Amino acid sequence: MGFADQRFNVNLSILFTELPLLERPAAAAAAGFSAVELWWPWIDSPVPERSELDALKRAIEDAGVRLTGLNFYAGRLPGPDRGALSVPGEESERFRANVDVAAGFAQSLGCKALNALYGNRVEGVDPAEQDALALENLVLAAGAADRIGAILLIEALNAPESPLYPLVSAPAAVDVVDRVNDATGLDNARFLMDLYHLSMNGEDLPLVIERYAAKTGHVQIADTPGRGAPGTGSLPLEDLLDQLRKAGYDGWVGLEYKPGDRPSARAFDWLPR
Repeated sequence: MGFADQRFNVNLSILFTELPLLERPAAAAAAGFSAVELWWPWIDSPVPERSELDALKRAIEDAGVRLTGLNFYAGRLPGPDRGALSVPGEESERFRANVDVAAGFAQSLGCKALNALYGNRVEGVDPAEQDALALENLVLAAGAADRIGAILLIEALNAPESPLYPLVSAPAAVDVVDRVNDATGLDNARFLMDLYHLSMNGEDLPLVIERYAAKTGHVQIADTPGRGAPGTGSLPLEDLLDQLRKAGYDGWVGLEYKPGDRPSARAFDWLPR
């Protein structure tokens, strides 16, 4: 086994960002990819104009690639916001306004995975209040995902880069997955296992895979340190992905790394052809 045995898609919100959004799907196809994923592309608009949604849909379809993953609205990424659904007031309202819009866009392209970033802790707000709000909104999101035959993904980020984000370990994220499934009875919430974030948290990645592969709905990778392509850091990503396959994970692996000081099209030298 090895990299050649994996199904890779490319995240168009961190790679090919030197190009306008509507040109990125075709660039990914030209680089040899058949599938792409996206953070919510309209960072200031949870409910963009229909013309914007339609234009992106056409760009993906015309490129001949599949959309395999989409984030719900989560504020400005990359950046300090790190999610909206647990933030009282305007941000959680924006998340709720986005839920059916994002699910509808995903459905229009056959996308079967929707990622909901939890949201930062807010000064002066009881964490228990935020957690109750988060569960309420995740139940709403799980219902929308279920209606289109999709899964809901819950992701752990890393404490050095997101110190106010409460889900900074695999157990913390999986606990939320379990609570959402218990609350809905839909059993469509899954763990998004981002090996970069978990490594930045100092977790034992082989142990995480052993314990949580069965609850994992999507995997993302970047090397550490630096969040670069595989081989630019010290993570044994090929071995870790092999372990995931042997543990039964057969889904997509999202490439969510920075291309460095080169065009994104040249950031895939490590990938067997």
